[in-house]
Amino acid sequence: MNHLIYIVMDSCRYDSCLMADTPNIDRLGSIERRYSYASWTSPSHYAMLMGMLPHTSPRGVFASEVYKSEFKRWVDRLGIPGLSFKTFVPELSLPKVLQGYGYETIARMSLPVLNPYTLLNRDFDDYRLMENHNDFAGMVREIAFPAPQTRFYFLNLGETHYPYMLAGSDLPHISGVHGVLKDLSGHSKTPTTEGQDFFPAEEMARLHRQQIRCVEHVDRLLGELYAKCPPHTYFIVTADHGELFGEEGYFGHGPIMHEKCFEVPLIEGLRP
Repeated sequence: MNHLIYIVMDSCRYDSCLMADTPNIDRLGSIERRYSYASWTSPSHYAMLMGMLPHTSPRGVFASEVYKSEFKRWVDRLGIPGLSFKTFVPELSLPKVLQGYGYETIARMSLPVLNPYTLLNRDFDDYRLMENHNDFAGMVREIAFPAPQTRFYFLNLGETHYPYMLAGSDLPHISGVHGVLKDLSGHSKTPTTEGQDFFPAEEMARLHRQQIRCVEHVDRLLGELYAKCPPHTYFIVTADHGELFGEEGYFGHGPIMHEKCFEVPLIEGLRP
């Protein structure tokens, strides 16, 4: 059986990954264009932890047949014969299936909406929300493979999510990851953008360039991670959804129906 490392670059657009200088990602395999099942972090992660990777968009086929073929691909990824859609039901839980084969299941999350109180935590042996929003480096330091244990690591990375590792009072305020926990008490006012000017095109372009640089930062750390992994380690690198940088008047993700909100990269293969 192969170890499995599943990396989700939160909010990373397909073209951001394609435009970045990614020598380590390129060693793993070619960058495919796929589509997320959701445009927001939480529901997308639920779908991925069901065992469903971001999908292609095939024509002229029954959707049910596409699902079946996708679940069968876990045979090649993990080196476990006989995996199929029937293996995953009724729980439809990737970590649950892997626990059944003796895997130790470990999750490290960056986004507060993926905290340990959510149902995502249910089938993991070790599940933790990182203290630092941008700490893929800390995750890499923690990862180990003590024999004879086979491990599944599921990693959500905040580096590619707004504010894309930027800091400063000049950053535009975006309701979401930095405000959601503060607002749970009900004492704060409802966020509003009424009366605010939309970000200028130059600012949108700057933020997109910064997300590209964040992908390059992740790629450098991925090289360090390769060095720690046994040869029989299978990698999946993808995103939970895309991001809008001013296209047709949109910024961000969530309640937006736009291709760039669903378009994500997917790279997978055995550790190079």
